Amino acid sequence: MGAMDGMQLLRPQPVAEAPLTLVTSPDPVVGPGEVRITVQACAVCRTDLQIAEGDLAAQRLPVIPGHQVVGRISELGPGVDGSRLGVTVGVGWLASTCGTCDMCRRGLENLCRKATFTGWHRDGGYASSMVARDDFCFPISAELDPVDAAPLLCGGIIGYRAFKLTGLGRGGRLGLYGFGASALLVAQVARHLGCEVYVVTRGEEARARARDLGATWVGGLGEPPPVSLHAAITFAPVGSVVVDALRHLDRAGVCVVNAIHLDGVPQFPYQDLYWERRLISVANFTREDSRELLQLAREIPIRTLHDTFRLGDANIALQRLKHEQVRGAAVLLP
Repeated sequence: MGAMDGMQLLRPQPVAEAPLTLVTSPDPVVGPGEVRITVQACAVCRTDLQIAEGDLAAQRLPVIPGHQVVGRISELGPGVDGSRLGVTVGVGWLASTCGTCDMCRRGLENLCRKATFTGWHRDGGYASSMVARDDFCFPISAELDPVDAAPLLCGGIIGYRAFKLTGLGRGGRLGLYGFGASALLVAQVARHLGCEVYVVTRGEEARARARDLGATWVGGLGEPPPVSLHAAITFAPVGSVVVDALRHLDRAGVCVVNAIHLDGVPQFPYQDLYWERRLISVANFTREDSRELLQLAREIPIRTLHDTFRLGDANIALQRLKHEQVRGAAVLLP
C-alpha cells in the first residue's frame, strides 16, 4: 500500500491559527464503486473556510477538506468499468446521494437528506490523492487545464444552478451582488446566453474585471442599478446584501441567495417583497448541473482567474481568501 500527503483538519479554529496540518498516511482502501484519484489541482472554496473555522459544524474529525478537485483516476474499486482507468475527472461538493428518496426521484438529488459532501463527510482534495464514488466523478475535457477547471467544480456549478433558478433567458436583466470567483463564472454564462449583467461589488479591481467581461453596468455597494432587474444573485454571506438586491427587483423578480451560510436577514418592509417577487436559496447541485456547466465551459470558453499555492500552504490560501486577497480563485497544487 502506498502513502498520501494531506492537509488535515483536527479541530476547527480561526485560520489565523493555521488549523490544517500536513500529514502523511497510508492510502485509503478503494471500495466497491469507488476510484482513487491522483490529484492535479484543488480549488479553495469559502465553504472550506467555514468548515475550518467551525461556522459549519464538523461532520467528522479529522477530515481533509477540499471539494473542487481535478485529477486522474489511478485505481479502480470492484465494479468500476476498466475504461475509467487514467481518465481525468472532477469531483465536487456532492459526494453521494441515496438515489431512492422522494427528492432523488424528483430530480432534486441536491436536496437528498442522506447526501454526503466531499471534504465535510469524507476526505477531500487537499491531498496528493483521494477516493471518491465513481458515479460522482465528472469527465474533464482535455481542452481544460486542471488549474482552470478546478474552480468550476463548486462556485461554477452552484453559480450555474443559481442562474438556472432565476429562469432568465435572452434579454433578461441579471444583477450580481459580489464579484468573486463564482460570480465571475456566472457572468460569463449569463452573457453567453444573452442576458444583460449588472454588477454591484466593492473594490475597483473586481469592478474592472466585471467591465472586462462585458457587464452592462458596474457599481459599488449601495449604488442602485440604472434599471430594475428581472433577477439577482447574491454571493456574499451577508443578509443586508439580500435586502438590497430585493429592493432593485422589478415586479415578479427573483432573488437567489447563493450561500451555504448567512449571517441572517435583517427586517425589511413587506413592500420590498410584494408584487410577486420571490426570495429563494440555492443548495448544492445535481450531477446534471455539472454536466451542463462543463459543456458550457468548453463552448464559451469560460475564463477563470486564479492564484496557485503549494499543498502545504493551504492555511495561507484560506487566510488570503478570508481577507479577500485572492485574485479570482485560490488553487492548491500537490
